[in-house]
Amino acid sequence: MKRIFLMGYMGAGKTTLGKTLSKSLNLSFIDLDYYIERRYHKEIRQLFAEKGEDGFRDIERRMLHEVAEFEDVLISTGGGTPCFFDNMQFMNQAGVSVYLKVSVDELAKRLELCKQTRPVLKNRLGEELKAFISESLKTRLPFYEQAQIIFDAEKMDTEDDVYTISKQLESLL
Repeated sequence: MKRIFLMGYMGAGKTTLGKTLSKSLNLSFIDLDYYIERRYHKEIRQLFAEKGEDGFRDIERRMLHEVAEFEDVLISTGGGTPCFFDNMQFMNQAGVSVYLKVSVDELAKRLELCKQTRPVLKNRLGEELKAFISESLKTRLPFYEQAQIIFDAEKMDTEDDVYTISKQLESLL
């Protein structure tokens, strides 16, 4: 039985790498945000709007505990999941936690391409986007760095890069 939790900032590649790695390891793949959306029949942003951050984080915690009951699974967490309640400690006890570490510059480059789907980033440009990411990371790093494996996920420009990184991470698991 195997459980792997991928974590990191939005744009770190949790879902992209998670899909490839889960196939290679013959594990089921669960993106926690999508799991929540399917269970509640609402988008994450709608749940945030209706229930506030505290209400959403409680849902997220309960769904994390639910998917952690599954066996032979790779779970891509939301960017903030490790930072609330005892989620980080819980993931470390329930399976193997992996922090996908990516620089602020690279995150900004990746997130610039998908700002329209991420409301918190929508109106942030250039240096303002980098400053926002940098500040957010400062508060999240103490949680992310509790992961059992800290993995450099900087270079994921092509499918070949994703495959190579997947193989490197696989060797550590």
